[in-house]
Amino acid sequence: MRINNWKHFPWFVFVCLATIAAALLYLGNFHPDRMPAGIHLPPSLIQTPTEHHTVGGTPLGLAFGAISLGIFVFAALLSLRKKIPLWRVGTVQRWLRAHIWLTFLTIPLIILHSGFRLGGPMTTLLMALYAVVMVSGIYGLMLQHLMPRLMKNRLPAETVFEQIPHIRSQLCVAAEKMRDSFKPAPPAAPKKPDAGAPAPSPAKAVTAGSAVMASTKGELSTPVARAKSATGSDVIAESAATAEPAAKTAETSPGPAIASAANAAASAAPAKPAETIGTPTARVQSEPPGAAVPRASIPAGDEPAPNPPSVPATAPVPEKPAAPPAPPPKPAAAKPAAPKPPAKPAPPPDPASEEALVEFIDRQILPYLRAGRGERFRLCNARFSDDTFRFVKLRVAENYRSRVEEIQAWCDERRMLDLQTRLHHWLHGWLFIHVPFSFLLLMLTIWHAYVTLFYY
Repeated sequence: MRINNWKHFPWFVFVCLATIAAALLYLGNFHPDRMPAGIHLPPSLIQTPTEHHTVGGTPLGLAFGAISLGIFVFAALLSLRKKIPLWRVGTVQRWLRAHIWLTFLTIPLIILHSGFRLGGPMTTLLMALYAVVMVSGIYGLMLQHLMPRLMKNRLPAETVFEQIPHIRSQLCVAAEKMRDSFKPAPPAAPKKPDAGAPAPSPAKAVTAGSAVMASTKGELSTPVARAKSATGSDVIAESAATAEPAAKTAETSPGPAIASAANAAASAAPAKPAETIGTPTARVQSEPPGAAVPRASIPAGDEPAPNPPSVPATAPVPEKPAAPPAPPPKPAAAKPAAPKPPAKPAPPPDPASEEALVEFIDRQILPYLRAGRGERFRLCNARFSDDTFRFVKLRVAENYRSRVEEIQAWCDERRMLDLQTRLHHWLHGWLFIHVPFSFLLLMLTIWHAYVTLFYY
């Protein structure tokens, strides 16, 4: 948390006033001759002499120690307040501001409580732990001011810290896919014949179908329709019998006589009798065969259209004058379409360039992208990385340089992720010292207070 805003100013004033008040109480009780001129404490704030030779055992010293212990307990509750965001006991920001400034207040209180002496081994250990906790806390507070500015200057885009491992794995997958795209695909293995499948029979041969023949009515071309037509129609039989002599005559006579024989056969053919139901199926089912079957009703859709169509007689309706025709729209001037540029043919693949890229990815890129700590590789250095990719671009053909730039972008992103990881560790690493030592200091301080109250 940054402390250079106006919300910290009231806390700063409070700590300064509390420090001045504690110093005046200490001087007025233990060194009245060092009090500033014109300042005198009221008699109610001056303690009576005690048998204790140390300041910590006097009522004022115990008050300083008790206030410091209460501040330690409050500071330890900050971690609990962060884990319970719905706890309506002040916001986390207010707790953090109170945590910072009240722990600063413990510095003068503990110094005055000890009387500017370390004392025995127990108090010396407590003072050492307190120094570690305060130094680590001040160091973390300084990092909270410096790191955001440093990350803003050195990181063009900040990533969520928990997503960094996932993004690094995606970079590795992308590099592997590019490497595999350059490698030639292995030849497909020939399919082995299935041992359980039956062998093709030579007797089964596909032949061309016979010519389509039209039926007598409805132009039915299925074999069933042709069979029914040939079986149940007398007209077809008669036509065939009449056409036989004509065909024989046409075969024996010369070319000019063919037409006359055909015309004679056509005129000699009897007229086709009228049928009520003319489908071949109806003729097959009639008794005797070929007899007309009377139709009880005409199916919907088979009625002949009236010629001319009849109009129902209704009252004459006066005709409305026709509206004048709308003027035809003026044809819009068609803009000539811009000619499309001819598509450039794709450049042919270069085996030498692909081989160089595959070797470069396998030997340098993939080990760097897969490494847990990228700072161990030389590609972590931006200057070395630029020189390396510049050299690789000179080794490949022109159409492969865009791939090299894509690989360079992956390495640059990995370098930024490593930098963010290091800055994040620096920003939060001090907590691994500050938090455990704080709890140890709290436990030992409680033990020190218990021993002092009940055994001294």
